[in-house]
Formats: sequence, structure tokens, C-alpha cells
Amino acid sequence: MGSTAGFTRKEKKIILKYKEVQGITTKGRKRTAAPEKKEENGMLSVKENFFETVKPDGHPDRLMKQYEGLAFLNMNPVLKYIRGDRHPGMPPTKDRFGTEILWPEGQVAAMPHVTEANKVIPDITEWKDYLKIPDIVKECSDPALWEPYIKQAEEYRAEGKILMGYLPTGLFERLHFLMGFEDMLMNFLLEPEAMHELIDAIGEYRYQFMKLSVDYLKPDVVISHDDWGSKRSLFISPDTWREFIKPHYQKMYSYMNEKGVLVMHHADSFLEPIIDDMVEIGINIWQGALPENDIVKIQKQVNGKMTLMGGIDASIVDRADSTEKEIRTETRRACETYAPGGHFIPCITYGGPGCLYKHVDPIINDEIDKYNKKVYGV
Repeated sequence: MGSTAGFTRKEKKIILKYKEVQGITTKGRKRTAAPEKKEENGMLSVKENFFETVKPDGHPDRLMKQYEGLAFLNMNPVLKYIRGDRHPGMPPTKDRFGTEILWPEGQVAAMPHVTEANKVIPDITEWKDYLKIPDIVKECSDPALWEPYIKQAEEYRAEGKILMGYLPTGLFERLHFLMGFEDMLMNFLLEPEAMHELIDAIGEYRYQFMKLSVDYLKPDVVISHDDWGSKRSLFISPDTWREFIKPHYQKMYSYMNEKGVLVMHHADSFLEPIIDDMVEIGINIWQGALPENDIVKIQKQVNGKMTLMGGIDASIVDRADSTEKEIRTETRRACETYAPGGHFIPCITYGGPGCLYKHVDPIINDEIDKYNKKVYGV
């Protein structure tokens, strides 16, 4: 977070407090944090509080502030190989799967651009003729490639940070990147055999991606992306999801659970119909829990087996013209509504740290601080 120029005096004060809490100097550099330990005032450390929040029988002493304490390991040799060098204003490019990627100036992130003319798989029954799955085991297994990322992870760990690995572009997302959304939905219904073959191939790729990341970086938690629905419903029926998608995540997340790595699955979607399945496949934290879901009901349903991270409506708070009052009111609503149910982390529903507009996060976090002081006395 850079200069506070352009903010009101009150907003500047909030931002400076946010920097202090996050360990950021006035020059924008992170201060080296002490190793995890109890705070002098007897509070749990940020890291301890995170694990207590997630444990089914944990006893956190306050609400976390979004991605507080998490060191986001958002680059590694696999992503570098698959994605290449992405940046705003880059010319149209293709990833290793052949999907065209655009990132115009002024757009917040790179996005796939799939048309009738450029879709990678125009005919699912002939998918092997169109698609070559990247061989990341061959191209990305050299330990020398991972050394700088391992070093960075070790530095974060020495600072007492919670290491968060990153697995973007999930199985379902990869499908519509390759053929477009309409073709994907039709192929589930009309060509299930070919879809199973393709999904098996992509699922194995994603399993190896996960395994390389976990084995080399040894993260505490991995955020794994795959949006399975809109704000109103799943994109496919629960039974179709269970047949095609669920088995691959069960395999992948079982490996992570066995290695002691927490699974944070990001899906800013309506997922009520598959909540029990999400617990079953080993998701420890559902990141992106939209308020369109009945979060209070889900908290009772999962009974501590899965932590919900989200609840703050981005459409209200993360706008260029959002006011301090709007941001505080929505944040307080989420805290007051969902915190009593336990295993809840108030957070914007995006799959990574940081709101789009720089005035938003400091106010959200300050309001969580105010709630913690009022309710928990810390």
C-alpha cells in the first residue's frame, strides 16, 4: 500500500493503523515479524489464532482479518511454465493449453478469451487431436527451478507467516477455458464418455501440479481455485458435479490432508447443494462464501468441520465510490451475523488478498478490529 495522498484525514489514520497491524513500514516494506508466539498481552499470535479458527475444536480469541498473516506464494515453476509473463497491456497470448489470454490496460487481471474461431477443442469427441496436456512432471520437476521459491517460503516461515500455496484455474474452469461455457455444458449432457476422458487427463495434470507445489514448498495451506456456480445456483446439477468433478478433488485433497496441508477451496459461488460433499472431500476452509448462501444454516450443518471465509458483499464495499459508512456497515453485518456460529473468517470473497480499490481493505480491517474489541475485548 503506497501513498495516502487523496484520502481524508480519517481515512489516512485508518490506513496508517492498517500498515502498523500488517507490519508495513512507512516506506512500504514489510518489517520482519517475530517468530510465532503469544503476544505480550496474552493474545494468541496471528498464526496461532488462524489454526485455532480452523480446528474443529479450536478456541480462537478473536476474528481474523481476512488474509491476515498469510504469505501468498503466488508464483512457482509450474505457473511460470503454463502462464508465461503476464502483465497489464500485454498483447494477446496463449497459455500452454492453447487458450488465448487477454490483459488490456485498465483490466484488473488476465482473462481467457474463447470464441468460436479460437476455441482449443471445437469437437469434444476428437479432443486428443486438438489438445496436448502440458507435461509438467517433465518440465517442472528439476529441484533447481524450485530453489528461489523454496528460499522465499523459508524466509516467510522464519517471520512466523502462514505459508499459502496457490493452485489457480481449477478443473471446471479449465474445461470452459478450452471449449467455451456453452459447449462445456452441452458436452456434459451429450458426450459424457469423451468428457470423462478429458476430465481424467486434466485431473491428472492438476494432481501433479498440486503434488509438486506441496512437496517442494511445504505450505501450511493451499488456496485452490475452481468456481462451481453463480451467485444463484450451481453451474451443473449436483449429480453431474459428483460424477465428473468430485472424484478428482477427493483424490487431490486427500493427498494434501495426508501431508498435513490445510485445503482452502476458493469458489465465490452458491454451493448449498454440495456442502456435505465439500466436507467429505477434505475442504478445511471454503473461501469465497457468498452471503447469497445461508451461511448461518451452513455453519450449523458442518458443525466445525469446515471454516467459512467470506461473507462480506464485494458489490457493496469494493467500488470506487463506496463510502466508509457503507464499508463499515457491511463488514459489521457480516461479523455480527456469522461470527456467533464459529469457524468464520470475515473476508472479501475474492480468491486472494486485496480489494480492487485501495481505500477498502483498511476500513474493513479496522471495523473487524472494532468488533473484536467490543466482543472479545482484544
